[in-house]
Amino acid sequence: MSLFRTSFPTSGDFAPLFRLLDDYDVHRASRQATSTQAFNPRFDVRESEEAYHLDGELPGIAQKDINIEFTDPTTLVVKGRTEREYHSEEPKEGVDDEATPDSDTQVTKSGHRYWVSERSIGEFQRTFTFPGRVDQENVKASLRNGILSMVIPKSSQKATKKITIE
Repeated sequence: MSLFRTSFPTSGDFAPLFRLLDDYDVHRASRQATSTQAFNPRFDVRESEEAYHLDGELPGIAQKDINIEFTDPTTLVVKGRTEREYHSEEPKEGVDDEATPDSDTQVTKSGHRYWVSERSIGEFQRTFTFPGRVDQENVKASLRNGILSMVIPKSSQKATKKITIE
């Protein structure tokens, strides 16, 4: 997989159209009623002289639920999982809910009826392949306010090594 999600241009006259198609694809996938839905967090990828900089949106995901690893010298995989958390109070005993579900609602195992379910849940995985070797030992990552920021230094070592014949 390449460094970017699609091979479409990211700027120019067609960029809004491709963004709309991506959003529609995500919307269509989210309409499926499954207990575990995958989502694809969005990342900004920048390059400087010394490193690659990745900033991804992971709102509500705890640091312990994110796994970052290299699968080879140029490929970085970011994966994790998120579940819904609710902090609102449960209805008290003896209180009847007079609303009846219609075709737009979804009843879960817990007995709750969802009228709208827009939050992303489930597992995610993003793969980034860099054009050259990177310094895996000095990667820095931080998670603040739902933004995962990573700095992946470019490798200063040459990929080839001369072997002397004795």
